[in-house]
Amino acid sequence: MGGMATWADVERIATGLPAVEESTTWGNRCWKVGGKTFVWVRPLGKKDRADLGDAVPDGEVMAVRVDGEGGKAELLAAEPEVCFTVPHFDGFPAVLVRLDDVEGTLLTELVEDAWQVMAPPKVRSDHGPRDA
Repeated sequence: MGGMATWADVERIATGLPAVEESTTWGNRCWKVGGKTFVWVRPLGKKDRADLGDAVPDGEVMAVRVDGEGGKAELLAAEPEVCFTVPHFDGFPAVLVRLDDVEGTLLTELVEDAWQVMAPPKVRSDHGPRDA
């Protein structure tokens, strides 16, 4: 699925994981596990756009939870074309993703990793290790 991911792709990956429910947060679609949001639609606000300047993406933006500040820094360094952040997210373990620029494998990885971070231990152990 080269480039141009859609919300349908996000939904397919997210709902394919155990114990996931679709919901809304701040009027936007989100996906939760154990009552905790791990992936959500994150429109950019006026301040975000001002902070980003020329780097504002044209397309849809998805937010995903990551494994702490370390995981966030790693992802931002590894995938600068796809992942970004805004000052509003400083100190919050999540990155923003340019949905139009993310390809299938990375999209799956981002959603599954976010699920791993937020899923309750019992749900995670039922799902088995990631490498299985």
